[in-house]
Amino acid sequence: MIAESFNSRTLANMEVALDRACKALPAGAEEHWARRHIASKILECAERGDKTLDGLTNAGRVAVSELSSAHGL
Repeated sequence: MIAESFNSRTLANMEVALDRACKALPAGAEEHWARRHIASKILECAERGDKTLDGLTNAGRVAVSELSSAHGL
């Protein structure tokens, strides 16, 4: 479970990073699959050891960019 793998500060940073990244999605594009993709990229970033809000937010923004390129969002 994710909650067992990270401390409360990291979990909060991950949540904020996800919210920030999803705000960059075009209107109407905030589908569950898009949020799931972004969340998985943020999780990968944290698992690599970058647990800072800036690092996690950047990972989320990169994921949005990937979605935009791949799916024309």
